[in-house]
Amino acid sequence: MNAYSIADLRHIAKRRLPRAIFDFFDGGAEDETTLDANVLAFRRIRLAPRVLVNVAEIDTTTTILGEPSAMPLAIAPTGAVGFGWHDGDVAIARAAAAAGIPYTLSSTATASIERIANAAPGRLWFQAYILRNQAYLHALIERAKVADYEALVITVDLPVGGKRERDFRNDFRVPFRFTPKNVLDFATRPRWLGSLLAHGMPVMENLRGLEAEAHSAHAIASSVGRNYDPTFDWDRLRQIRDLWPRKLVIKGILRPDDAVRAVDIGCDAVVVSNHGGRQLDGAAAALDALPFVTAAVRHRVPVLLDGGVRRGADILKAKACGAEAVLVGRATLYGVAAAGEAGARRAIEIIKDELVRSMQLCGVTSSGAVGPDVMFKGVLPPRC
Repeated sequence: MNAYSIADLRHIAKRRLPRAIFDFFDGGAEDETTLDANVLAFRRIRLAPRVLVNVAEIDTTTTILGEPSAMPLAIAPTGAVGFGWHDGDVAIARAAAAAGIPYTLSSTATASIERIANAAPGRLWFQAYILRNQAYLHALIERAKVADYEALVITVDLPVGGKRERDFRNDFRVPFRFTPKNVLDFATRPRWLGSLLAHGMPVMENLRGLEAEAHSAHAIASSVGRNYDPTFDWDRLRQIRDLWPRKLVIKGILRPDDAVRAVDIGCDAVVVSNHGGRQLDGAAAALDALPFVTAAVRHRVPVLLDGGVRRGADILKAKACGAEAVLVGRATLYGVAAAGEAGARRAIEIIKDELVRSMQLCGVTSSGAVGPDVMFKGVLPPRC
């Protein structure tokens, strides 16, 4: 595959997918300023390479949430992947398992908790959106426990859905309705359309039965949107802490005080994230918020970063600002949408190759040795 960067995979995916589907994966909320800021925050940081170091051997291995990982990288939860590639969730999970890194299954995935556990044994985390139907949510959590998922990831930055205007412009709405615009759009990608017709409309398998009439992925997605629970608060989070006996990760933190409160009630890790810029436009870039959060939690729990990672060197920069590891979502989405499991594997390979090369060029021989000194001090964001 002639893809040498995540941007190359994005370009291939864009050519293969209908515009509406690509924009659903690629886009952000409103003016997409936070989406852009996530990437630009990494570009502002400059590295300070140490020279004359023996870098013939590089060790990228590390621990994430106390367990070994081949590198400081995990796959972020991404929903509706099956619209980009049939069984795309399974493909990404298998790619992660082959690479020796954790994979996070989204509540809105097009593969079930059990199917992923059977098809892609590895380090599995389950991400739960907070639904009004508490019994249904608790049942999902129980299913993840029975399937032996090692961590539960609770997304806390989505009391309501964001305003993603690309979807409006493309007539991509839920519940889905065919219009002249989107029918023409789909027809321009006959190979993608042929696969969809051959395999049928993807279904968000974890959410079957959320509403009796919701059978298609679009209808179920609509029911999920209606069932986000804006009343979810710290007391409810404590209840989930009591339900889940393993690692509990809170994703969607930008404020230091929220991070401290999450740790105080027993959460095992915090993910600094703005939901990839898909919800609140104008929110702080994840990397800009990271140093403040890491300083606040004072090494009591691991802090992970999600948002804007497109290069292996970005992992170095995130670790230098205090992150134990990073999560990537769009990178493997572009990969799987470009070429299925081979594309997802290629995305991970690209990031690892760039990470190793960046470590060599910076004179750092192991992941554990990455610290603030790899950054050029003149252009640091505050408190890095």
